[in-house]
Amino acid sequence: RSVPKRGATAAMLLALAAGTLAGLPSESRANDAKPGDEVLMSRLDTTHLAYVVTGESDVDRISERGLAGLTEFLTYRTTLEPGEPVGVDIARDELALYPIIYWPVSASAEMPSSTAISRIDAYMRNGGTVLFDTRDQFVSLDGNSTSPNTERLQAILANLDIPPLEPVPADHVLTKAFYLLANFPGRYAGGPLWIEAELDRKEDPSRPARAGDGVSPIMITGNDFAGAWAIDANGMPLLPTIPPDEVQREHAFRAGVNIMMYMLTGNYKADQVHVPALLERLGQ
Repeated sequence: RSVPKRGATAAMLLALAAGTLAGLPSESRANDAKPGDEVLMSRLDTTHLAYVVTGESDVDRISERGLAGLTEFLTYRTTLEPGEPVGVDIARDELALYPIIYWPVSASAEMPSSTAISRIDAYMRNGGTVLFDTRDQFVSLDGNSTSPNTERLQAILANLDIPPLEPVPADHVLTKAFYLLANFPGRYAGGPLWIEAELDRKEDPSRPARAGDGVSPIMITGNDFAGAWAIDANGMPLLPTIPPDEVQREHAFRAGVNIMMYMLTGNYKADQVHVPALLERLGQ
């Protein structure tokens, strides 16, 4: 199936970059080109899954191999063909190039600086989404911490302007963006996936899905997505699910696919699930 891409910010950057370069004489463009320009253009031209570099080699390795596994799954199961995963330094790298950034929360990693937090806040305000993962099955958003990673998550969120959150509702577009899903497991199962709450909506039991005009700027889980997706050079899983269950791993990959389709299609998918009801009403 075709996938309309949501990367409006990236598209704007691409147009701006192209327009700026086109307005310069060819000799000036050649002389002024910077070593990073080719990397920038390649990132704009191809969707890349990105993760926050924590500075902890084990955590960063699983993040990279996890997104590599999801990239491979997306390539074989969908028409989306992402490029290689990218590790980002949130204090310095251009974040607008990526529709979603996976953040493995680690209590032992260095606390992000105020500058880094401000850049993440701006990224989320401008249409990007951050997927926080405490990776320990514990997520407490009410102040009752249950793990060191959850405490670190709360410290990070305290410095961000985040919307009210709720677990993914059963009729949310995330549950049907590509696969039909009832939950979103990773290495662990049972923990909720938190997203922006839809407030002040009119409940309509006959409606096949909620309106979902936008895409949540934040997602939070404790299920360790990257741990379930992580593969070695031969495509074999690096870590077992808990409990060991290959069906759970398959569902974890499907959760990743739905998240990416939701990110890249946004309200297009939300509108599509209403088509049968709309056609029926038009027929009446």
